[in-house]
Amino acid sequence: MSNRRWLIGLIVLVVGLGYILSQFILSTMKINELVQQIGHSNAETAQVKYVVLISQELDNPFWREMEKGAEAAADRLGIKLGYIGPIRSNPAEQIRLLEKAITARPDAILVQGMADPGYDQLISAAADQGIPVLTVDADEPESRRLAYVGTDNRAAGEQLGRLVLQDASSNGRIGVIIGSELADNQRLRLEGFRSIIAASPDHEIVDIRSSNISHIGAAQQTKDMLSQDGDIGMIVGFSSLDAGGIVEGIKAAHKEGVRVYGFDDLEITRQGIARGEIIASIVQQPREIGAKSIEWLSSFFNGEKLSDRYYIPTYILEQEASAVGGVRP
Repeated sequence: MSNRRWLIGLIVLVVGLGYILSQFILSTMKINELVQQIGHSNAETAQVKYVVLISQELDNPFWREMEKGAEAAADRLGIKLGYIGPIRSNPAEQIRLLEKAITARPDAILVQGMADPGYDQLISAAADQGIPVLTVDADEPESRRLAYVGTDNRAAGEQLGRLVLQDASSNGRIGVIIGSELADNQRLRLEGFRSIIAASPDHEIVDIRSSNISHIGAAQQTKDMLSQDGDIGMIVGFSSLDAGGIVEGIKAAHKEGVRVYGFDDLEITRQGIARGEIIASIVQQPREIGAKSIEWLSSFFNGEKLSDRYYIPTYILEQEASAVGGVRP
């Protein structure tokens, strides 16, 4: 029996490694294909603009929604759009993809901001070559980026903080799961949230951990957090995959009555709200971010002057609104 289990485990491991390798190869092929497409597009006509959208994670639902919004706007405005990204969230891979995109010389690049000096240098290199870079989701305000289109992340953190203070069912001890310690949008959300919580004598942030933009990571960090401090009455997540993972981690820790708040409206988050496992979520509008980014680039191509940034509003999704498909402003 033990040999059989060992064989099954080995087969599962080999299949898993094979899948990861195949995804890496497909990603590399897609990048090379994109470079060729840009070259063909530039050779065919100077009238059609080619824009590259570099995601944080290729198949993350948030970024796929942004791609859909950008694609719809690009089709309407006669712009060609390329979409690439790491298989898993990987800052080093994002930098490599930005380097690749610049080498291919598209007409513009949409990319998530990243707190990295090398990233700023790449954005400057693109600007030197006449390639405008527009940041989305997270800003890179000290760089030479053209503009930022996305959520006002500090304001969204404040919005979540005010929502949490309205919850009278918690003991006020708060655990926090952030998606990444490197992402500027996560840092700003945490800053905004802290500023609101700090003003309340009845609430305290007792633990902060990173999920590494992973449902499994959020679940594990939540379980560990509750194992070390069983008196935490509320856990909030700042990235789209966190809330569902937090619920799973609470169950794994065999805890009850822990209040959960999250970000965005993935199907798992909507289901959790409908079941009462998640109290509410601050929802961004990635399709609007994608669409507005392309619209702004179209205006720029036509010689119009853009402002420094454009904020797409967020809204609150909670149980009553989720049940009827509505939202609370």
